[in-house]
Amino acid sequence: MPARPTGDLPVATPRTFLGRLPLPERTYLASALRTETVGGVLLLVAAVAALIWANTPLSDSYATVADFHLGPASLGLNLSIQHWAADGLLAIFFFVAGIELKRELVAGELRDPKAAALPVIAALCGMAVPALVYLLVNVVGGGSTDGWAVPTATDIAFALAVLAVLGTSLPSALRAFLLTLAVVDDLFAILIIAIFFTSDIDFLALAGAFAALAVFWFLLRKEVHGWYVYVPLALVIWGLMYNSGVHATVAGVAMGLTLRCVRREDEKQSPGEHIEHLVRPLSAGLAVPLFALFSAGVSISGGALADVFTKPETLGVVLGLVVGKALGIFGGTWLAARFTRAELNEDLAWPDILAVSTLAGIGFTVSLLIGELAFTGDPGLTDEVKAAVLTGSVIAAVLAAVLLRLRVRTYRALYDSEERDEDMDGIPDIYEQDDPAYHLRMAAIHEAKAAEHRRLAEHAAATRDDGAGPA
Repeated sequence: MPARPTGDLPVATPRTFLGRLPLPERTYLASALRTETVGGVLLLVAAVAALIWANTPLSDSYATVADFHLGPASLGLNLSIQHWAADGLLAIFFFVAGIELKRELVAGELRDPKAAALPVIAALCGMAVPALVYLLVNVVGGGSTDGWAVPTATDIAFALAVLAVLGTSLPSALRAFLLTLAVVDDLFAILIIAIFFTSDIDFLALAGAFAALAVFWFLLRKEVHGWYVYVPLALVIWGLMYNSGVHATVAGVAMGLTLRCVRREDEKQSPGEHIEHLVRPLSAGLAVPLFALFSAGVSISGGALADVFTKPETLGVVLGLVVGKALGIFGGTWLAARFTRAELNEDLAWPDILAVSTLAGIGFTVSLLIGELAFTGDPGLTDEVKAAVLTGSVIAAVLAAVLLRLRVRTYRALYDSEERDEDMDGIPDIYEQDDPAYHLRMAAIHEAKAAEHRRLAEHAAATRDDGAGPA
């Protein structure tokens, strides 16, 4: 058989990392992050309000309200306000996270195993390295290793709020990377909560929760409609999950994963996307801010802040968020890109990945939750760990702000090019470069502008000649 000419050999095309998103993915991302940004600002306001409330003469009322119990004791649900916020409201947050994860797995960045490998590896490294940093600090310093999971989380809403305050508009590829990191982060955070912070399981209640969840799934598959069907059933699933001993937020993720997130030909949105669109504002605008209000109220006196950097538990949290997150995500991304031979988008640079990795060190909401679970028997240490989460998140935000501002002009140029829509058809021009109709529309627009300028030139010339005559 004759040898094949060298020129006919197939050439492997390197995959591009952080390349341009497909238009549907970009549209979904923009809508989701817009809501999360507003929610992030509300989260910041709630956190500041909690700190003020807990560090003024009104601090006694803060503790009184947070510890106020309500709910049916006969159902095992006579909980404090703070407990309702952590176990109840955050279930809504994790429900949205479950839908996001399902969508990413079936229609988003995680659908293609090759494309998913890089952000998944980056997210896993971004959780493993902070945990190792925490363990190292506490083994050397003689502290408790129970809080190893506290610095593993990323708070996407808080991170987006920082971007909004800075006025930094990241290119869609970087925003998608940050969101994918957060989605994978949420998945493993809920697995950590379910596996490591569950004790004394009531198997009867757990079986009831799974049975109710199966009914939830069955009704969805039969396309039964009506909030009055699903909301009561969701409350039953949540209540049974809570009484089973498994953290109740697991119920939220489980229900989110049952939704269909693939669009049919006649659908503009899948049921999962539609429900997420309805529930996300409730999660970002109410559930998470209220959780922050009743969880972030810790003492920030000079002594308390000094203790953050002297106790091994709190120092491990701060270093885990600030150093561990940045090194873990950046190092994981670089290694994954190297071994998968993925090439970074030519419009971006590795310092951009470092900036986003540092921004991911903001671990507010889930870190506070895990901190409460890890040190539930020691209220004093719980508050100190919460202060460490706040401190580490603020430091990570400041460092990320500095790194992002160094490249803000590049981001602005890329963002503007992605948003430009000169033919005003609702689709960014960058997505229409291969469409002949787009170029014909642009030609007509430019011809109309040229005709208008010729008319204005003739008018200006006539006006000048008329003015010059009498002179």
